[in-house]
Amino acid sequence: MIDEYLEKWLIKANNDLKVAENESHLTSREMVTDAICFHSQQAVEKYLKAFLIFKKIDFDKSHKLEYLLELCIEKDNDFSQIDIGDLSFYAVEVRYPDDFYIPTEKEARESLEIARKVKEFIFQKLNIKDSDIRPALPSDEE
Repeated sequence: MIDEYLEKWLIKANNDLKVAENESHLTSREMVTDAICFHSQQAVEKYLKAFLIFKKIDFDKSHKLEYLLELCIEKDNDFSQIDIGDLSFYAVEVRYPDDFYIPTEKEARESLEIARKVKEFIFQKLNIKDSDIRPALPSDEE
């Protein structure tokens, strides 16, 4: 049984991954590559934070995956095998027109692949599978 707070982090991470995956199925012309990269980064950030929460490790509010990964490595050296590529770049830089940058389709697919691998790694570390997490259902407030 997964702790409710941890499960919420995993649901959010899975949702980010799902958005990136759904977008990646569009044609090259329709695909929004910056959204795939951003949501892949967000998913990895939340998966790493979920592991830290599971291990009861405090962390600063940060989008820097290198920082989060270093905290994970300090707790479990197996994390040193994770390659997060340039995903931290997509946390902020691609979201605003000031530093206008549109990632290539190749970058988007690489970002998504990193997120999938991190999810698989974290789920193994937490000894869980997708079916252990409730699906995220919207709440109807009327």
